[in-house]
Amino acid sequence: MSDLTAAADIDGRLEGHRVELTGYCYRMLGSSFEAEDAVQDTLVRAWRSFDKFEGRSSLRSWLYRIATNVCLDMLNAGNKRARPVDLSGPTPLAQAALNPLPENTWLEPMPDGRILPSVADPAEAAVAKESVRLAFVAALQHLPPKQRAVLILREVLAWKASEVAELLDTSVASVNSALQRARATLSDTESTASDTANPLDDEQRKLLDRYVAAFEGYDMAALTALLHEDAVMTMPPFDLWLQGHGDITGFMLSIGASCAGSRLVATEANGTPAFAHYKPNPDGPGFVPWALQVIDISDGAITGMHCFLDTPRWFPLFGLPDHLDDAA
Repeated sequence: MSDLTAAADIDGRLEGHRVELTGYCYRMLGSSFEAEDAVQDTLVRAWRSFDKFEGRSSLRSWLYRIATNVCLDMLNAGNKRARPVDLSGPTPLAQAALNPLPENTWLEPMPDGRILPSVADPAEAAVAKESVRLAFVAALQHLPPKQRAVLILREVLAWKASEVAELLDTSVASVNSALQRARATLSDTESTASDTANPLDDEQRKLLDRYVAAFEGYDMAALTALLHEDAVMTMPPFDLWLQGHGDITGFMLSIGASCAGSRLVATEANGTPAFAHYKPNPDGPGFVPWALQVIDISDGAITGMHCFLDTPRWFPLFGLPDHLDDAA
């Protein structure tokens, strides 16, 4: 085998693990771009030291070991990503003000295709989707880094305790203890999981169709009928979050009034339905990016509208156009 052929073979073997490694690093770090940086660093380290890989463990296990060390190093900086709902109570509409916080404050969205590898088992696919939902990834941020790694490897990826112990250079007893503590912390962390089916069932699709019609028509009565009474609306990078359909629709008719006449384009993020939100172009025809909306559904109602406003970062990541024509 020539050197070029050997190099291509190594590249192919490493690249085959990129999506699942990105999902792992995303759960660890809570950041789309940091996760991709961590995976790139992992693959570069693996490439450089591939001649030292002795095959005593699988290539996959070896890569996860490298990725875990990369993530733990990055987490030593102490940054913990969060959602607006994790930092304060809801803001009454009368006190609503748009105060931005630094980018590294926030838990970030991620396209499904970058973090969810294709799997044949529907149950395995459902677990994978649940484990990248915003609420779950936010809950993971409450765990110390090594507990976070243990919980993801054991509960999400279904590794054996002995395999995790080998990866972390520790004992099975330590792994089991860390898992127990991590579970206790998560049980104390309030997080309402979305109950969207995989794939969406007919009722959920109809609910989302009605949501699009209500939002694009800026029909607040129709939107109110779709929102759970305790629904939340968040808007990173602003720390403001609203709770209840009265405050949400009131905000949309006041501070958010410029979004009337918007268009929504379906996409997928964090294992849940999502939309690219384009609002009318104030400087000409068509529509311009305004937000990436990640939608939570529970008990037949919209329970969360998480609107990520930094569209110069999110739309390219999701492969979304930077302009819609009037006919779109």
